[in-house]
Amino acid sequence: MTLIEPLGFEAALTRAQSLMQQAPEAFFEEARSRPEAELLEAMRYALEGGKALRAFLVIESARLHGQGLEAATRAGLAVECIHAYSLIHDDLPCMDDDDLRRGKPTVHKKWNEHTAVLAGDALQAKGFELLASEDMPNALPLLRGLAEASGHGGMVGGQMMDIAAETSEMPLTLAEIKAVQNGKTGALIRWSATAGAVMAGADCAGLETYGDRLGLAFQIADDILDVEGDAQETGKAVGKDEEAGKATFVSLLGLDAAKRQAASLVEEACEALSVYKDNADCLREAARFVISRRK
Repeated sequence: MTLIEPLGFEAALTRAQSLMQQAPEAFFEEARSRPEAELLEAMRYALEGGKALRAFLVIESARLHGQGLEAATRAGLAVECIHAYSLIHDDLPCMDDDDLRRGKPTVHKKWNEHTAVLAGDALQAKGFELLASEDMPNALPLLRGLAEASGHGGMVGGQMMDIAAETSEMPLTLAEIKAVQNGKTGALIRWSATAGAVMAGADCAGLETYGDRLGLAFQIADDILDVEGDAQETGKAVGKDEEAGKATFVSLLGLDAAKRQAASLVEEACEALSVYKDNADCLREAARFVISRRK
């Protein structure tokens, strides 16, 4: 077992990004036909260019609990596959109808809608396949947790609530927006932050609180970027929330109050890591990065 070397935040994030770019070559099978090759190409394309924040959280959580790099990489790729599938489907014309993602054409624009749907489906299946390994510590709790985080009680449920709100005559309240984002964005971040503790069979309470606050801060930062961001920097369209009249943390709280709320959540996230002392400084830096990022 290769132990995970402790690094500063930027180096640790770069490591996670590098591992996520290399991992598909190791874990994706060879295509047996031209259509399958096209599908695999679309899957790899969707995984490219991301921040790999969720994989980073998995790897750091695993490091804190003495888990090996290979298992952490598999689990990190698993959640990145689930995240990428959700982005492919989120960008489709029947949902957000976006043309740009991570600074390049969305999958349905580069290929077509049926390839995008199938690539998303295949990435979802691949995510669970990666965890269902004899070498994965505590695979069953990891699988169950990821299923819950990505299903109707988590990411997909949050997306459904978000879409329903767009056609409702009543704008969402702040509490309702929090509920939407705790599912749509927060659930996978919470799973990622706790994955290493689950692998080790350790207590997850501190990391769960960290992941909860981080997920909400991440979404507030996204709402702020939709107002202040630049499409060339963010790699996706900006200003869409206001154009659609969508209720967001910024529209309800105001820009300055939203920034203060995000900063407060980051402080709570950092405090939740007190049991790990200085060993969790990398995760604390990650929380601060989430609300200072430009993309």
